[in-house]
Amino acid sequence: MTIQEWFDKRKEAQIERRAKDMRGIEDATPGLWTKCVHCDTQILKSELEDNMMVCPHCDYHFRINARTRISQLFDENSFQELYGNILPTDPLTFVDTESYVSRLKKASDKTGLNEAIVTGIGKIEGYGIAAAIMDFDYMGGSMGSVVGEKVARIMEKAIELKIPMLAVTSSGGARMQESALSLMQMAKTSCAAGKLDEAGILYINLLTEPTFGGITASFGTLGDIIIAEQGARIGFAGRRVIEQTIRQKLPDDFQTAEYLLKYGQVDIVSKRKNLRKTIANILDIHGAKRQ
Repeated sequence: MTIQEWFDKRKEAQIERRAKDMRGIEDATPGLWTKCVHCDTQILKSELEDNMMVCPHCDYHFRINARTRISQLFDENSFQELYGNILPTDPLTFVDTESYVSRLKKASDKTGLNEAIVTGIGKIEGYGIAAAIMDFDYMGGSMGSVVGEKVARIMEKAIELKIPMLAVTSSGGARMQESALSLMQMAKTSCAAGKLDEAGILYINLLTEPTFGGITASFGTLGDIIIAEQGARIGFAGRRVIEQTIRQKLPDDFQTAEYLLKYGQVDIVSKRKNLRKTIANILDIHGAKRQ
């Protein structure tokens, strides 16, 4: 055995011993630890939550749900939910491996939401703003008829109240269980965004991990200012589909927020801890009023 082989073997043994010790900690304290999907570091869940669900070791931004996003962005107790009583139906009596009705119930039980989006009005550092916040945990944040309706209504409310509009996206695209009815929401939400422009209402997009498909192709990228959260993947078709279509290998950072910024498709890439201040600064620059 060479000296190098001895050192390599010793290093492997040390790594395995540390991993074994960590597994022992996890077994003794179940539910207290989580593993970063980017750097594989074991992190105390409380530490991760205190750091806004961002890995303290590699700065990876974990996905967060709509309620968490609201608590991070909006002034305390300022967010008032609207249109929460609009509920999805099953217009096509759709069944794949299970019924659409069953999938809706499971999604609702999992998230505590009635749909893949929460809409309402609130304040960010005192500035009044209307908002639509998507939740990927609800059927992949897919856009069905209710999502489209709620987005259109909250945009109309922003026009009525003459306050800026914020759309926080996290979605895999259209909801296949509603077929053409889902695709129609792309036109519906785009028209609503057009009305914001006609009324001179500031419209801000915040693209988070992941934003794809029909959302990117509609209201998700029609804002006056487009912000992307650090590390978020954003696009229309998925990476593998594109590579198979063009038969070329894509860059490693393709469809990331940083890649889109480089080519002028987003205006700002921001760390999660800076998002609230970034949006407040934009509102201030554009003359929004504190309430």
